Amino acid sequence: MDGQGIIDSNSAVEAAKAFAAEVIAPNATAWELNRALPREFFAQAGARGLCGLLVPTEKGGAGLGVLAIAHVMEALASADMAAAFALVVHNNLASNIAINGSAALQDANLPGMVDGSRIGAFLLTEPQSGSDAAGIKMAARQDGQDWVLNGEKAWVTNGVVADVLSVYAQTNPDAGARGIACFLVDRDTPGVEPGPAYQMLGGHAMGVNGITFADARLPAGAHFIPAGKGFRAALAGIDTARAVLAAMNCGMLRAGLEVAIEAAGGRHAFGKALTDFQGIQWTLAEVATELEAARQLAFNAARLLDGGEDGSLAAAHAKKFATRTAFARLSDCMQVMGAWGVTHDYPLARHLACAKLAQYMDGTSEIQNVVIARKLLG
Repeated sequence: MDGQGIIDSNSAVEAAKAFAAEVIAPNATAWELNRALPREFFAQAGARGLCGLLVPTEKGGAGLGVLAIAHVMEALASADMAAAFALVVHNNLASNIAINGSAALQDANLPGMVDGSRIGAFLLTEPQSGSDAAGIKMAARQDGQDWVLNGEKAWVTNGVVADVLSVYAQTNPDAGARGIACFLVDRDTPGVEPGPAYQMLGGHAMGVNGITFADARLPAGAHFIPAGKGFRAALAGIDTARAVLAAMNCGMLRAGLEVAIEAAGGRHAFGKALTDFQGIQWTLAEVATELEAARQLAFNAARLLDGGEDGSLAAAHAKKFATRTAFARLSDCMQVMGAWGVTHDYPLARHLACAKLAQYMDGTSEIQNVVIARKLLG
């Protein structure tokens, strides 16, 4: 299936399931241990139509909605959430360029992004400003027709391998959030200095690093989204991101439950299979119940967003509950398996690390509580 082949959600989900089984699952442990996601991963994903999922069909993508993307990413994350999240970031930027980019920016970036030969990254967070996205200090000043960037970005997913960087910068500090603009920057631009991959608890397939900009000079055409619209654009897809991330955590937990059932069924103690013990049965039943609840929250939020409704509350509930549930219940699945659960012979340790990381992505659990409390209190 080529990049033009996915035209409906069912074929996209089937492509994701096959890609997860044939490409991600056999390589995920090696990617984690090597602290890298190879560039060819994106080319392989692009060949199966998984790099332009949100790009309109008339521009070479699949043109899918939120619910379809949630199902696709649930399937991919069941093999490795870090690899799936790398694709989410790439797909989101491709969609943003398709919607907001000039004809020149689209021509220069979209074909390669859809086929996976050109990798995208989103640069908003800075070392001193995480949840306070409006407080960024990256400076953009105009010099004739050019723009010059100075500053540092942190926690850049795909930063280790990305070709095109979507950089949010402050053009007028006195204007606050209204002064934030976005620029599309080529990785090879002089003054752009990617740092090494972060050494984290897990999730290394995301290729997360920091990137500094020292008098990085950009042509006028790199001005992607102007001040006054940049900050709104940065946050425009946050509800979608939260719903999709919730679904990804469900994918990990479903995989963990399946592995735990199979592993426990094959082990014996005191003359019985572990799954014959009521304590094991009830633990697995609790996991199944909370997984079902998390999936309902995630896909309900996605359906609301697809329908054009305000899905911010539903997405906040889904993201908070799914990430919390995945972390707690994957630990239970590991406990059912005994010490084998922590080995790299099984994916549970990798999933558990990603579930913890997910609690910080697209707004921490505390930020979700802020969103929920504001809705509750008017």
